[in-house]
Amino acid sequence: MLEELFQQPCAWLQPGADTGTVVSSRIRLARNLKDAAFPGWAGEEECERIWQKLRPVLSELKSLEPSFSVGMAEVEEFDRLILFERHLISGEMTQRGRGSGLVAGRDETISAMVNEEDHLRLQCMSSGLTLQNIWKRMDALDSEIEARVRYAFSPRLGYLTACPTNVGTGLRASVMLHLPGLALMNELNPVAKGLTKIGLAVRGLWGEGTEAAGNMFQISNQITLGDREENIVRNIEQIVLEVVEHEKNARARLLEKRELVLRDHVGRAWGILSHAHLLSSKEALDLLSGLRLGIDLRILSGVDRQAVDRLLLLSQPAHLQRREGKMLKPKDRDRVRAELIRTQLAGLRGSS
Repeated sequence: MLEELFQQPCAWLQPGADTGTVVSSRIRLARNLKDAAFPGWAGEEECERIWQKLRPVLSELKSLEPSFSVGMAEVEEFDRLILFERHLISGEMTQRGRGSGLVAGRDETISAMVNEEDHLRLQCMSSGLTLQNIWKRMDALDSEIEARVRYAFSPRLGYLTACPTNVGTGLRASVMLHLPGLALMNELNPVAKGLTKIGLAVRGLWGEGTEAAGNMFQISNQITLGDREENIVRNIEQIVLEVVEHEKNARARLLEKRELVLRDHVGRAWGILSHAHLLSSKEALDLLSGLRLGIDLRILSGVDRQAVDRLLLLSQPAHLQRREGKMLKPKDRDRVRAELIRTQLAGLRGSS
């Protein structure tokens, strides 16, 4: 099944959606079983018992049909990193072994990690701004599971979680945004600080602890206690729409006041990507960001944004190595990455 998975577009870059400024949306829920130690305190045998209990339960859920499941002990490090790059598992989950696993729908939009930080980390994601829709799907999945297992729940505090910051609803709603306009206008830091002041987290492309690359940022709630899930989702969506307006205004001002700088930025991105023979992962993401901006502002013609979005994923280390069918040293990855991007762009015509 994993081989089939790697051949299809991932859920957060699904073609067909308007993935310009808003790249993708994601809802996560943290849940734990009643009368069982959290994974960090449980031994390997108890984690394995929980995994063997939850794996068939999750695999039979209507919300996940058709599904596939893999135990982390069954998956090579190579493939774990691909699951991470596709946002199906967390960085922490890549380090897990026996007693942890993933059950996911075959289209990758909805999934459940078992025995990461919590017994269950449920996730639903899709391209574009779709928080309201994916919350409904997540709520249905959560209800299906709760009908079959007993959650750790407090009438006063809500759902109990391994980390106190998740207690209550256990919900994290996040949206990934592409914000090159704000970055080029040097207005990104004030916006990020403003979001932090109102209780939101701003993280890089790969989540917590990762640096910003490709001008991609995840915005998510930090408060999970004392509010209803619907209100949290609605609040994040409203704030995201405000950030999108800031980005639109920044792009308009770039065109009006710094058009030459903007065209140079896009043109250099196209030129380097079309001719480079060595590209690091971060450099590739930053330059592909320039192409996305050029496409959105119609500075580049004849370039398909979906093709550029595919390169965001295919140029990542694990996907690159799977394509080659072998592990590569960093310098070899840089060479293969540059060759892949050159080849993909060779048939496209850009003008600036």
